[in-house]
Amino acid sequence: QVQLVESGGGLVQAGGSLRLSCAASGRSFSSYGMGWFRQAPGKEREFVVAISWSSGATWYADSVKGRFTISRDNAKNTVYLQMNSLKPEDTAVYYCGAARRTIALMWHGSYDYWGQGAQVTVSS
Repeated sequence: QVQLVESGGGLVQAGGSLRLSCAASGRSFSSYGMGWFRQAPGKEREFVVAISWSSGATWYADSVKGRFTISRDNAKNTVYLQMNSLKPEDTAVYYCGAARRTIALMWHGSYDYWGQGAQVTVSS
Protein backbone atom coordinates (compact mmCIF):
# COMPACT_ATOMS: atom_id res chain seq x y z
CA GLN A 1 0.00 0.00 0.00
CA VAL A 2 1.54 3.25 -1.17
CA GLN A 3 1.54 6.11 1.31
CA LEU A 4 2.73 9.68 0.97
CA VAL A 5 2.87 11.67 4.17
CA GLU A 6 3.57 15.39 4.11
CA SER A 7 4.89 17.35 7.05
CA GLY A 8 6.48 20.70 7.80
CA GLY A 9 3.69 23.12 6.99
CA GLY A 10 2.81 26.04 9.20
CA LEU A 11 2.49 29.79 9.58
CA VAL A 12 5.34 32.07 8.57
CA GLN A 13 5.79 35.76 7.89
CA ALA A 14 6.45 37.04 4.40
CA GLY A 15 10.11 36.66 3.55
CA GLY A 16 10.48 33.64 5.78
CA SER A 17 11.22 30.00 4.99
CA LEU A 18 9.65 26.59 5.46
CA ARG A 19 10.65 23.09 4.46
CA LEU A 20 8.06 20.50 3.54
CA SER A 21 8.79 16.80 3.63
CA CYS A 22 7.05 13.97 1.77
CA ALA A 23 7.80 10.54 3.17
CA ALA A 24 6.98 7.80 0.66
CA SER A 25 6.39 4.17 1.58
CA GLY A 26 4.87 0.98 0.26
CA ARG A 27 7.09 0.31 -2.74
CA SER A 28 10.26 1.36 -4.51
CA PHE A 29 10.02 4.85 -5.97
CA SER A 30 13.31 4.75 -7.85
CA SER A 31 11.60 5.04 -11.25
CA TYR A 32 8.90 7.47 -10.19
CA GLY A 33 8.40 11.15 -10.72
CA MET A 34 7.56 13.13 -7.60
CA GLY A 35 5.87 16.47 -7.55
CA TRP A 36 4.46 19.20 -5.36
CA PHE A 37 1.21 20.94 -6.19
CA ARG A 38 -0.71 23.53 -4.22
CA GLN A 39 -4.30 24.62 -3.93
CA ALA A 40 -5.50 27.89 -2.50
CA PRO A 41 -9.14 28.41 -1.43
CA GLY A 42 -11.39 28.84 -4.43
CA LYS A 43 -8.61 28.04 -6.88
CA GLU A 44 -7.59 25.00 -8.87
CA ARG A 45 -4.68 22.81 -7.89
CA GLU A 46 -1.54 24.19 -9.52
CA PHE A 47 1.87 22.75 -10.28
CA VAL A 48 4.78 23.91 -8.14
CA VAL A 49 7.77 21.65 -8.81
CA ALA A 50 8.65 18.09 -9.79
CA ILE A 51 11.67 15.79 -9.76
CA SER A 52 12.64 12.55 -11.46
CA TRP A 53 13.66 10.20 -8.68
CA SER A 54 16.12 8.32 -10.88
CA SER A 55 17.85 11.17 -12.75
CA GLY A 56 17.26 14.08 -10.38
CA ALA A 57 15.98 16.25 -13.22
CA THR A 58 13.72 19.02 -11.94
CA TRP A 59 10.95 21.22 -13.25
CA TYR A 60 9.74 24.42 -11.60
CA ALA A 61 6.76 26.69 -12.03
CA ASP A 62 7.84 30.20 -13.01
CA SER A 63 6.22 31.62 -9.90
CA VAL A 64 8.61 29.75 -7.59
CA LYS A 65 11.85 29.64 -9.59
CA GLY A 66 14.76 30.96 -7.56
CA ARG A 67 12.80 30.68 -4.30
CA PHE A 68 11.83 27.01 -3.97
CA THR A 69 14.08 23.97 -4.24
CA ILE A 70 13.07 20.33 -4.52
CA SER A 71 15.41 17.55 -3.43
CA ARG A 72 15.26 13.86 -2.53
CA ASP A 73 16.89 11.55 -0.04
CA ASN A 74 17.06 8.06 -1.49
CA ALA A 75 17.97 6.43 1.81
CA LYS A 76 14.93 7.93 3.54
CA ASN A 77 12.56 7.66 0.57
CA THR A 78 11.72 11.29 1.20
CA VAL A 79 11.27 14.31 -1.03
CA TYR A 80 11.77 17.81 0.32
CA LEU A 81 10.51 21.21 -0.73
CA GLN A 82 12.60 24.07 0.61
CA MET A 83 10.64 27.30 0.34
CA ASN A 84 12.45 30.60 0.80
CA SER A 85 11.40 34.22 0.40
CA LEU A 86 7.80 33.21 0.94
CA LYS A 87 5.03 35.54 -0.18
CA PRO A 88 1.39 35.78 0.94
CA GLU A 89 0.36 34.42 -2.46
CA ASP A 90 2.19 31.17 -1.63
CA THR A 91 -0.50 30.47 0.96
CA ALA A 92 -2.17 27.16 0.07
CA VAL A 93 -2.45 23.51 0.91
CA TYR A 94 0.58 21.78 -0.56
CA TYR A 95 0.21 18.24 -1.87
CA CYS A 96 2.90 15.70 -2.65
CA GLY A 97 2.27 13.37 -5.56
CA ALA A 98 3.93 10.28 -7.03
CA ALA A 99 3.76 9.36 -10.71
CA ARG A 100 4.71 5.92 -12.05
CA ARG A 101 5.94 7.54 -15.26
CA THR A 102 8.15 10.62 -15.37
CA ILE A 103 6.26 12.33 -18.16
CA ALA A 104 4.02 15.39 -18.12
CA LEU A 105 4.81 15.93 -14.46
CA MET A 106 3.41 19.46 -14.60
CA TRP A 107 -0.07 18.00 -15.03
CA HIS A 108 -1.84 16.72 -11.91
CA GLY A 109 -3.50 13.98 -13.98
CA SER A 110 -0.11 12.27 -14.39
CA TYR A 111 0.06 11.36 -10.72
CA ASP A 112 -1.05 8.04 -9.29
CA TYR A 113 -0.77 8.76 -5.58
CA TRP A 114 -1.27 11.81 -3.39
CA GLY A 115 -0.57 12.76 0.17
CA GLN A 116 -3.09 14.33 2.50
CA GLY A 117 -1.73 17.86 2.12
CA ALA A 118 0.10 20.33 4.34
CA GLN A 119 -1.17 23.83 5.06
CA VAL A 120 1.24 26.68 4.40
CA THR A 121 0.15 30.14 5.48
CA VAL A 122 2.25 33.22 4.78
CA SER A 123 1.25 36.39 6.59
CA SER A 124 1.99 39.85 5.24
